Amino acid sequence: MNLSHPMRRKDDIKSPRFRKGMFILPSLFTCGNIAAGYYAISQTIQGSISDPWHYDMAAKAIGLAILFDGLDGRIARLTNTASDFGRELDSLADVIAFGAAPAILAWIWGFHALPLQFLNPELRTKLVHLGAVATFIFLVAGASRLARFNIQKNAVPSNPGRPGRKYFVGMPIPAGAGMIAAIVHFFHGEPLTTWWFSAIWIAFVISIGFLMVSTWRFWSPKGIDFRARQRFQIIILLGAFIYLAWHFSDWVLFICAMLYLVSGLIARLSFALRRRPAPPEPYPSASHPDIA
Repeated sequence: MNLSHPMRRKDDIKSPRFRKGMFILPSLFTCGNIAAGYYAISQTIQGSISDPWHYDMAAKAIGLAILFDGLDGRIARLTNTASDFGRELDSLADVIAFGAAPAILAWIWGFHALPLQFLNPELRTKLVHLGAVATFIFLVAGASRLARFNIQKNAVPSNPGRPGRKYFVGMPIPAGAGMIAAIVHFFHGEPLTTWWFSAIWIAFVISIGFLMVSTWRFWSPKGIDFRARQRFQIIILLGAFIYLAWHFSDWVLFICAMLYLVSGLIARLSFALRRRPAPPEPYPSASHPDIA
């Protein structure tokens, strides 16, 4: 019996060969992110007003890409396998899954189903063109958000929050893509067929693009330490959330997306109110000497 066998296994874990192989693990989740984004684009192209389930499947694929994106970075940190290659691959994957895929979905779902017989053709054409511009702004804003995230060091939001808490500077691109996917899934993929709803959709998509390139504060889940001891109530709440998200995904994901959006707006508004300059104090009245 070779008693040194456990020691050799322990040494193999620290060997460069083992560590080089471990880099594959987070990259697999990144490739899953790319696959989900590609699948979302393919489903969006196949969708129509008679087959709206394709749009719903595209929205679900974007949600799956968000899950993969959260896992690859966390696994890389837990296994100490983060690398420059992995970070670059992750950024390129995010452009596909959270930039191109939701932009195409937002454009086709929001404008291509507008009826020709009940709408002025000129108005419909203008809405389709404006929708293309809005979704392109979303795509460029998301790519710019990723580029800024890659080069910034010790970024501080323009409205810093509580010390010790981690925040995103601007809405992260997975959250922006999640906003679009949550709304499409909330309507079960049924495309927009009224011009005024499409006009609201244009404003919403542009607003999400602005929030991504802004310097406003958004909560970051990276501050959660899963290796630390947690209360058992947290496990119960997490299990309840997973159950509700599985059986009532349309409402649960829509509410979560809107709450995350509103939280950033409230944080910015509260900070603006705290920074409001106080009114200047009146100058003391000059004392006039008595004239004899």
